[in-house]
Amino acid sequence: MPPKITNPVIWQRAELLMQPAFIRVVDNLRKHLDTSSWTGTYQDILIWPPSTTDRTKALVTQLLQEMENATSEQADEIRETLSRLPMPHPGYHLNLQRQGQQVSIDLWELCYQVCFLDYSPENEIVSIDTSLIDEFGEVDWLRLEEKTKQLVKQVFANLPED
Repeated sequence: MPPKITNPVIWQRAELLMQPAFIRVVDNLRKHLDTSSWTGTYQDILIWPPSTTDRTKALVTQLLQEMENATSEQADEIRETLSRLPMPHPGYHLNLQRQGQQVSIDLWELCYQVCFLDYSPENEIVSIDTSLIDEFGEVDWLRLEEKTKQLVKQVFANLPED
């Protein structure tokens, strides 16, 4: 789950860092895949809140599909119903395969690890890694690249052995 950010300053800094972090994560993963025995495919997924039942997922999916052809009055009713139901957020995974082994890597989780200090999915309170922002309030691309390289290197180092 993405971290919940309520502080406007932290939100602004997160917005500044997330897209560059995502770009650096994808590029560094590609560089590792080029020299690795693992092959990778990217996949868009929906990530549901943990307690969401299969029945609720099916209902939300059905309502979203009905919304596409609904009249404006029906769409208002559907939006009202959806406002009371858990909604998924988009995710993006890299699925790695090698000799029957499979590993899925959540790219947004990697980005959160880049952008935040000591990020953990269990910890909703996050702190921006301010070392990634220079004295002018801009992205420090060298530090961002170095941190991203280290995290991606760790991902590949932690993959199962042959």
